[in-house]
Amino acid sequence: MSRAPDLKTLEAAATWFVQLNDGAQCEATSRAWQTWLDASPQHAAAWSRVEKLQQQWARVPRQSALSSLSAAKAQRREVLKILSMLLAAGACGWLAVEEVPYRSMLARQRTGSRERRTLALADGSQLELNADTALDVRFDSHQRLIQLYRGEILIQTAKDPAQRPFIVDTAQGRVRALGTQFSVRQLSGHTRVGVLQAAVEVSAYRFAGQPVRLEAGQQVTFDREGVDAIRPLSAGSTAWVHGMLSVDDWRLGDFVDELSRYRPGVLHCAAAVQDLRISGAFRIDDTETVLENLSKTLPVKVRFMTRYWASIEPA
Repeated sequence: MSRAPDLKTLEAAATWFVQLNDGAQCEATSRAWQTWLDASPQHAAAWSRVEKLQQQWARVPRQSALSSLSAAKAQRREVLKILSMLLAAGACGWLAVEEVPYRSMLARQRTGSRERRTLALADGSQLELNADTALDVRFDSHQRLIQLYRGEILIQTAKDPAQRPFIVDTAQGRVRALGTQFSVRQLSGHTRVGVLQAAVEVSAYRFAGQPVRLEAGQQVTFDREGVDAIRPLSAGSTAWVHGMLSVDDWRLGDFVDELSRYRPGVLHCAAAVQDLRISGAFRIDDTETVLENLSKTLPVKVRFMTRYWASIEPA
């Protein structure tokens, strides 16, 4: 039985929907879409869901739908706004029950695929939001809570006169700050936490044991069932704050997955070259140059099927 498509796959399907219906699509675009569709059962499942969205357009006021669709043509990330509008109108019941994608699209604080942002909080704490991040800030008299739905944040907490705990909740568990600077990344099915200063406590939702304490220079990954072994914090783990992606002997497939966070559309890496190794520091604000330079250092070539579809293949 095939696994349900994740949010990234759903977004890719929505992007193809916009491209195929913008009036300017060509045969090459259609072929590229078909290649994407055939590449994975999850792609086919995501496309089926987007087609269900298409069937609901008649329920949306025509002027509103056309306005959102026009915006989506101009900028890919507006696809999320279309889906958000349909959800709010009750026109897409199948996604409403998928809590994390639903809530991330309606989050009050979001960044796009080429956007990073600094957010100053009411208590004096500061958040750095990486690209493609969605969260809500919920401060009350009892706690300071960040609900992270998608993406990655770097947090510098401030002292609170009311001594309210500072907490980050993800889909897998909870991170409690102990006067610190730390990063939290929501991955597919798990969360990764790294501590730069002081300490944090990590708790998985379905684990009844004591929280795991992390000190400065440590990182850990956890899912809903438990927390993995503590490891040293990876060098360059927060280089994104300065617009860089720093890697040391990474698989090319993992590198491409990471680079795709900072690039609209689909960035594919052929299986034949995924195990090549790569090291270096790369500017995430200029992914075009990064892709051009790959063929100069590795036996690969980059083929652009459309503006939003690039494939890294054997040279």
